[in-house]
Amino acid sequence: MTIASFTARRAKLIAHMQAKGGGVAIIPTAHEVMRNRDADYPYRHDSYFYYLSGFTEPEAIIVLIARPGKESRSILFCRDKNLEREIWDGYRFGPDAARTQFGFDEAFATDTLNKEMPQLLADAPAVFYALGHDAKRDAQVQEWLQSVRALGRTGVSAPSSIIDVNVLLDEMRLFKDAGEIDVMKRAGIISAEAHCRAMRLSRPGLREYHLEAELLHEFRNNGSQYPAYGSIVATGANACVLHYRASDAELKDGDLVLIDAGCELDSYASDITRTFPANGKFSGPQKELYEIVLAAQDAAIAETRPGKRFMDGHDAAVRVLAQGMLDTGLLDKSKVGSLDDVIAKGDYRQFYMHRTGHWLGMDVHDVGEYRDPVDSNGDKPWRTLQPGMVLTVEPGIYVRPAEGVPEKYWNIGIRIEDDAHVTPDGCEILTTAVPNKVAEIEALMRSA
Repeated sequence: MTIASFTARRAKLIAHMQAKGGGVAIIPTAHEVMRNRDADYPYRHDSYFYYLSGFTEPEAIIVLIARPGKESRSILFCRDKNLEREIWDGYRFGPDAARTQFGFDEAFATDTLNKEMPQLLADAPAVFYALGHDAKRDAQVQEWLQSVRALGRTGVSAPSSIIDVNVLLDEMRLFKDAGEIDVMKRAGIISAEAHCRAMRLSRPGLREYHLEAELLHEFRNNGSQYPAYGSIVATGANACVLHYRASDAELKDGDLVLIDAGCELDSYASDITRTFPANGKFSGPQKELYEIVLAAQDAAIAETRPGKRFMDGHDAAVRVLAQGMLDTGLLDKSKVGSLDDVIAKGDYRQFYMHRTGHWLGMDVHDVGEYRDPVDSNGDKPWRTLQPGMVLTVEPGIYVRPAEGVPEKYWNIGIRIEDDAHVTPDGCEILTTAVPNKVAEIEALMRSA
C-alpha cells in the first residue's frame, strides 16, 4: 500500500464525519502488553489505526478534525525521538519525520496529548471514538472532555455526543481495494506453500508441534511477519475439536490430520484449512466424508457472487452436507426423516455446528456487518455480497463417537477452507496453490 492509499482513507473517513455533522475522531493504536517481568509480548499495532496510517509504532494516536465550513486536518501523535531508547528498542520516526513520511498535516509528541487534545475538542460538535474497548484510553478521553467542560463559562462548548468511529471504519474495511487484494493474494500463496510443506513432511510418528514448526518456518521464510492466528494442527480425534491448538499428540498411521493455519502479511490475514491422511493415503470412510465436504465447498463457492446473500453459501453447503449424512448413515433416515426435515430441525448440527464462512481482512475474523439494514417489512436480511468483499468458505464434518453412528466414521474430523474475493463476475479463490482434491493431496504427499 502507498501513502496515498492511507491518505485517501483518512479523507474518506473525514467525509463520513462531515456527513454526520462533523467533529473530532480519535483512533489510538494498541498498547504494548507485558508478558512477564520485563519482557513484552511481540507488538502488533491496532488494525483500525494501521488502516488509516500505515504507522506501526506503539504509543500513537490519530486525530482527525472535520468541522463543517472549515478545513479538515489529520494529526498524528507519536513517540518523540529518543536516541538512547533507540539503542535498546530500535528506530523511532519522531513527529517531524512521521508527518512527512505518512502524509499527515501535523504531528506532535505523544506526551503533549493532555495539552493539545482539550484545544482540539473545544467547540467540536461530536467525538468520533470507539468507547468501551480500552478502559485506560476511555479514562483519558473523559479527562480531555472534562477539561473542555471546565471552560464553559468562557463560551467554549464541549462535544455533545460520542459516535462510534469503528462503525464507520468497519464499513470501509469491509470493501478491499486493489492494493489490499494484492497483499491478501500474496499471503494466500505463502500460507498455501506452508500447507503443502506440512503435507509433504507428514508421516506417522511425528507430533502435531512438528507440523506447526514447519508452518512457522514457511511463513517467516517467505516474509510473513506473524501467524494470523494460533495454528490448529489436530490429528485423529483432536480434529473434532473446532478450536484445538497444536499440541504434542502423535500422528498415527490411519489417522487424518486437520491443519487450520494462515499467515499475516503486511497486516493482512490469510486463512486456510486442509485435511489429509498422516500416512498419505485416505481410507475408504475418510474419502467418503472428504468428498462430501469438498462438494459442499464447491456448492458454497458457486453461491459466492454479487447479489447473493452472505448465508446463501452456507445454506448450499448445509444441503450437500446433510444429504451426505443421510447417504452415509451418519443420520438415520428412519429417525430423522427427509433432507428438508433434517435441515428444518437442524439435525445436521450433530456433525456440522459452525457457519460456512466469515469476513477476512486485516483481522482473521474481520469487521463488517453480516446483515443489511432493516427493510420495509421490518426484517434484517443477511448481507448482500458485493465486489471487494473477502470471506472464507469452510464447510466441515466432525464425527464424535456416539450411539447409532457407524463406527467406521468415528473420530474423523474434516474441514476444507479457502479465501474468496467477490468480483464483479463471481469470486476469485485466493488460496488455490494448495491442493484440495483427494488424488492431488495423495500425489503431493507421495512426491515428498
